[in-house]
Amino acid sequence: MEEKQMEKLEGTVEHIVYHKEDTGFTVLELATQDELVTVVGEMVDVGEGEELSLLGNYVNHPSYGAQFRAEVCQKSLPATANAILKYLSSGAIKGVGPVLARRLVEVFGDDTLEAMESHSELLTRVKGISPKKAAEIAAEFRRIYGIRTLMAFLSKYQIHPTICVRVWKKWGEASGEMIKANPYVLAAGDIGLGFERADAIAMSLGFAPEDSRRARAGILYVIRHNLSNGHTCLPQEALLKAAVNLLKTDGWDPDPDRIQGEAEMLAREEELIAREVDGRDFLFLPEYYQAERFIAQRIGLMLMAHPDMGQDCSRQIELLEQQQGIRYAALQQKAVAMALNSGAFILTGGPGTGKTTAINAILELLEQTGENVALAAPTGRAAKRMSELTGREAKTIHRLLEVDFRAGDTLTFKHNERNPLKADAVVVDEMSMVDTMLFSQLLQAMKPTARIVMVGDTDQLPSVGAGNVLKDLIQADVVPTVHLQEIFRQAAQSLIVTNAHTIVGGEYPDLARRDNDFFFMQGASYEQTAATITDLVQRRLPTRYGFSPTGDIQVLSPTRLGPLGTGELNLRLQQALNPKSPGKKEMKSMAATFREGDKVMQIRNNYDIVWKKEDGENGVGVYNGDIGEILAIDPAAQGLLIRFDDRTAEYSYDMAAELELAYAVTVHKSQGSEFECVILALSAPNRRLYYRNLLYTGVTRAKKLLILIGDQRAVPFMVDNNRKTLRYTALTPFLRGDVQ
Repeated sequence: MEEKQMEKLEGTVEHIVYHKEDTGFTVLELATQDELVTVVGEMVDVGEGEELSLLGNYVNHPSYGAQFRAEVCQKSLPATANAILKYLSSGAIKGVGPVLARRLVEVFGDDTLEAMESHSELLTRVKGISPKKAAEIAAEFRRIYGIRTLMAFLSKYQIHPTICVRVWKKWGEASGEMIKANPYVLAAGDIGLGFERADAIAMSLGFAPEDSRRARAGILYVIRHNLSNGHTCLPQEALLKAAVNLLKTDGWDPDPDRIQGEAEMLAREEELIAREVDGRDFLFLPEYYQAERFIAQRIGLMLMAHPDMGQDCSRQIELLEQQQGIRYAALQQKAVAMALNSGAFILTGGPGTGKTTAINAILELLEQTGENVALAAPTGRAAKRMSELTGREAKTIHRLLEVDFRAGDTLTFKHNERNPLKADAVVVDEMSMVDTMLFSQLLQAMKPTARIVMVGDTDQLPSVGAGNVLKDLIQADVVPTVHLQEIFRQAAQSLIVTNAHTIVGGEYPDLARRDNDFFFMQGASYEQTAATITDLVQRRLPTRYGFSPTGDIQVLSPTRLGPLGTGELNLRLQQALNPKSPGKKEMKSMAATFREGDKVMQIRNNYDIVWKKEDGENGVGVYNGDIGEILAIDPAAQGLLIRFDDRTAEYSYDMAAELELAYAVTVHKSQGSEFECVILALSAPNRRLYYRNLLYTGVTRAKKLLILIGDQRAVPFMVDNNRKTLRYTALTPFLRGDVQ
């Protein structure tokens, strides 16, 4: 929105209705010359009694009518004794309450804030203020004044207040000078502003395009940006080529040799790590170099701690078969024996190949030997499914390691090398979803003498985070591995299972049959296909199979965009399943309009959200991919109550930016989950989006019924398009000892 289109509003803060410390999201009442106006927006450290000058627009709230949404906020400290008293009494300055505020104003009057900022030694004249207390009050006042000065400076560049808070937490009072000296610090990964916007600030401050600080920032930005593409490192020539293109301006064409020199300087200063991998020069961010190197070293230690002595486990397996009334296949017996004899073991296989049966046997025999076994998975839904299949408690890896909130903004876990898990063995399911950093942190938290059993399906999509851990571990051929291939008789009766294996084998699934659990429905047009999907979810499938439209049925799509993308399908399905009604509260966010009863998904990890269970258990953390239902919306408190399976969490309105409607989700977001019924929407094939392991991943999300619907060309196209997403990693060479 252009600034000239915004309205201006000025007044005094009468009352703070709601304020969230970490983001600055605030609801307040502003007394203007004519009326009392409700204002919402990101406003850090606003206090009652302050004078505000705001730019924004009026919006119509469904419950409270007109509100002013502030986009830009400029503040003036109160100038009169009465206004200062109101400001200090509101608790704006930590350590100053209503009683102390009145005493301060009685002594210093209109000069109270000046005394607090510049003459803190004078504050000891006030009853109850010691020299130490005076210094603390002055420091807190300067902190708040510093944040405001920083926000005023960055607001000229339309920098979001959340970024301002992040900057202040990192550099404090030095923030302004840091940015003026080198605006490219804002493009760093932990600040996350992005290179282009940091570059614009630098240019406005007079930085030249050829400035070496700009070149280095561009190089680092390219490698950090490529983490989101799954790469833990990049070939030097590819990184430098991308950096040269990024750094080009209308008046400057970078010399590649000059940019290479800057990269070499970054390597000498250890902001990058340079290594030769398979005959090519690669560059790493230090933390990813260390993570892959550590994984390789720790796996090696685990294998040494439990050397395979060829112990015969056949008698133990035979007794277990008698106890369980089951007969294990030859490969399952091999998997059980390898898991018992090895410090690290990998079990892979597609649907219906008996992975769960083998896992349960491994768990039973490990426990019989007295080992303390922990079960973990990368997502909440995957952990829940693991619990259901094994009859034992399984946790997400994050919950197992326990997030340490004392560490500030950096994700740190309570369990690490200094405080390891008590488990003698850890079994991790859905290993294809585990990225490099999380796996490194898990291994750091395990005792060196502990063993790890990794279970997964290599034909599924790789992790969202950087790395390709399961594939790299298998490719290195240093960890004992069993790949289950035989489809068991009961599973073979399911077309979902048999067609999934057909797809992996590069053959076309049978789309003509109508007598099983796998169906294809051709759509005459995108409009007709979308309408059919809506009817299937709302009416036909619940009527015929008794499925819950939101609890049992999940619509998937390869993409977010287009007429059969999740964006459009979610709007249709919300209108059909949870339409607007007078008694149903709703709220609008940038992503969507959310209503009570909506099916929603958390789209990024949030380690701060507090949740509760009905049995009284409390915990923290809601993670990327968790699906829930909005139970209630409270406009007065600006909050939402959301149930995720057996956990209930409270969200503030500003946290709704981390939510999306989830009647339809992308195949990538569905990883680690299974649903009673899946409808996979397919539009005209796209080579970049439509490929074999995406189709396979979508098909294997369905437990009882799968419906493929849309363009008849899509399925054969996806089967033929066996492109594997290229990920540059070095874990395999590290494991083989080819890189140090």
